[in-house]
Amino acid sequence: MMEQSKALAALSALAHGDRLDLIRLLVQTGDGGLPAGEIARTLGLSASRLSFHLSALEQAGLLRSQKVARNVIYAVDAAGLGAIIAYLLNDCCMEHPEVVACCRHDRPDIPAEARLRRPFRLPEGQGAEGSTKT
Repeated sequence: MMEQSKALAALSALAHGDRLDLIRLLVQTGDGGLPAGEIARTLGLSASRLSFHLSALEQAGLLRSQKVARNVIYAVDAAGLGAIIAYLLNDCCMEHPEVVACCRHDRPDIPAEARLRRPFRLPEGQGAEGSTKT
């Protein structure tokens, strides 16, 4: 069971649009993650701003990093992300049937194409075209 202080730290770290975008982007990359430079280009963040957000998410147990050659690769810590979701569903909501039903992928009120993996979408005017791995 997750401690309340850890849950609050994770929820606080997620309570920012850039950080949510960062998590959504990295979830799609899987265990391979992305180098910091590519994350910055994809999200349109300065290096210092990205560093601030990465640090907050890593301290909250939602990201992990690994030094590979000259790059730092960041990936979602699936166990940490799963723990906060489980905390909300099980500990806070006590597996309330209506709350749990809202989280199901096979909900009839969501079109089939939307039930598939919901991709990260950049805001209008931003694009990752031409970005390369660093």
